[in-house]
Amino acid sequence: MFSIKQPNHIVIGNGSAHNFQYPKNSLLITSKGAKSRGWIEYLDLDKNVTIYDQVENNPSMDTVKKILEEFSNSNFSCIIGLGGGSCLDVAKYLGYELKKNKILIPTTFGSGSEVTRISVLKINGKKKSFHNDDLIANVAIEDVYFLKNTPREIFNNSVIDSCAQATEAYDSKNSNPYTKFLCKLAFEKLEFGILHTNSESIVLGSLYCGLGFGNASTTLGHALSYVYSNEGYSHGHALAFTTPIAHKFNNSIFYKRFKNIVKKLKFEKISLKLELEQASEIILKDKKHLDNNPKSVTKKDIMKLLNDLK
Repeated sequence: MFSIKQPNHIVIGNGSAHNFQYPKNSLLITSKGAKSRGWIEYLDLDKNVTIYDQVENNPSMDTVKKILEEFSNSNFSCIIGLGGGSCLDVAKYLGYELKKNKILIPTTFGSGSEVTRISVLKINGKKKSFHNDDLIANVAIEDVYFLKNTPREIFNNSVIDSCAQATEAYDSKNSNPYTKFLCKLAFEKLEFGILHTNSESIVLGSLYCGLGFGNASTTLGHALSYVYSNEGYSHGHALAFTTPIAHKFNNSIFYKRFKNIVKKLKFEKISLKLELEQASEIILKDKKHLDNNPKSVTKKDIMKLLNDLK
């Protein structure tokens, strides 16, 4: 027996974010660049919308607390999240805390955050993922418009993140026929979109990935990645190297195809300052990912994988 959890309303199509009828008196959560990129104007929101555009990359719980304090006397009708995974994670957690409906609009199509029950925030400088059904969006809007003029580095980090989530979740012990179908289809869409520069395929791949991995789990590749992210590498950049080495360890059917995509996107190699023994002990504690890995993983295995990454 397995259960599937996802938003009850998903809107897909070019122009969908512009044409959607947003509730009045909403709080829009986004980043500094949203206005200059024309994103806020594109949404065509009600004039009474309140905008918070100070969400940073890899946001912390302090950001959420700051917003809650700043708007403690406000009674918003809903929370709108616009941006990459960082903005959406903050919007989801705010909606959860305020018990408000959430409308999530991705602009980078990598994390799949708009359709998952997961929010990733930093606690004391370390990433922590929160899992709760109340984090699921009420509405997710998938609009290819936002891929236009996306900087190459952001694009690369986003799509490889989605590829990692889809392939790791396919292999996960927590997967089921529904998630395997979605994750395999997601990777095929993403692969085609990356290799043939097809934006529509990437948007659909990211959506299918979010629905698939959000109901399964990522595994060893993600567990390995966080020690690199904590040293300043973007999440996607780290996964470009930790996921394929995990795929090789797990004998994944995606190993060669994933490596081909990393080569196509021309990621620079990563390195770790932390001692391998200390890093492996940190990774070994990540039971949420390791328990779902298709093969059991020991500290010795982790140290070998980290050494191979060097």
